[in-house]
Amino acid sequence: MMIPVDAALRWWNPAAAFENPAVRGIVIAIVGVLLLAPTVFLLLQLLGPLREPSKLRSELWTRWRSWMILVPLMIGPTLLGAAPHILVTGLLSLACFSEFARATGLFRERVLTATAAFGIVLVTLATLDHWYHFFVALFPLVCALICIVALLPDRPSGYIQRSALAVFGFMTFGVGLGHAGYLANDVAYRGAVLLLLVSVSLNDVFAFVSGKLFGRRKLCPNTSPNKTIAGSVGALVLTTGLVVWLGGLAFAGTRAAEPVHLVTLGLLISALGQLGDLLMSAIKRDIGVKDMGALIPGHGGLLDRFDSLLLTAPAVFHYLNYIVGVGLGSTPRVLF
Repeated sequence: MMIPVDAALRWWNPAAAFENPAVRGIVIAIVGVLLLAPTVFLLLQLLGPLREPSKLRSELWTRWRSWMILVPLMIGPTLLGAAPHILVTGLLSLACFSEFARATGLFRERVLTATAAFGIVLVTLATLDHWYHFFVALFPLVCALICIVALLPDRPSGYIQRSALAVFGFMTFGVGLGHAGYLANDVAYRGAVLLLLVSVSLNDVFAFVSGKLFGRRKLCPNTSPNKTIAGSVGALVLTTGLVVWLGGLAFAGTRAAEPVHLVTLGLLISALGQLGDLLMSAIKRDIGVKDMGALIPGHGGLLDRFDSLLLTAPAVFHYLNYIVGVGLGSTPRVLF
């Protein structure tokens, strides 16, 4: 099988990682913040509120150490090429689904869990092959297959619960996160992917800081007691401003760089990022757990860290696909 040159270069081309000025700026800013953070923490310990040992002080250092590992794992594959980004996204989808299955008890239904995981693998393969029609078709097809497989034990009791959990898991972690992977089929994907990852991550930070400074009234006290209306509004404003700034660089020369589209993208990312966080909080409250896992110190499990991507990734993908197209300049169906 002969792989077209443009597909090979898109799959693996670290030399082109920094051609986009937005990519250079984002990576430099991220590295700068990570390197500067310890100095800021030490100054706060010497002069400010972190002078005495406290839970906040310990948590800040723990989170910084975790970010030193998370950041290379998040942006490294994206810089190397589309194939690493897509494959790592597929592994992340499977890992998040595994956390969900264990937390909800779905893992006891082994055949059903394997069916949903198989669907996630198919989504990853369709993404890697830039096979958009198959990628879109997999959502209804795999959901139908899950409902059929759930019938096989001839056990009507609990049918709705187990099939609904499997469909929800595949839809949220396979299809939802799969859109973050499919963005890599665009020739200029790096700017869009890094914009999404950075803005979603800082959206949480903006909400936290705004809530601490101005928060009084709770947003959803029964679902997430620490979230405030002021924190949500602050995140909406700050994240939208960030997306307008970075998006102007990442999408320069396209319709996506127009102010109305950048503002819309910023509002979508901030609002849906917060709703994704609330979605996972609602699940945790429902099943009575604090975190979905303990893999990442200071963050919990993978789902506790990447929940904000669950709703933002498909929204950003389809919005960009509608106004400028995604992957129009890339060779489709290389493998199959």
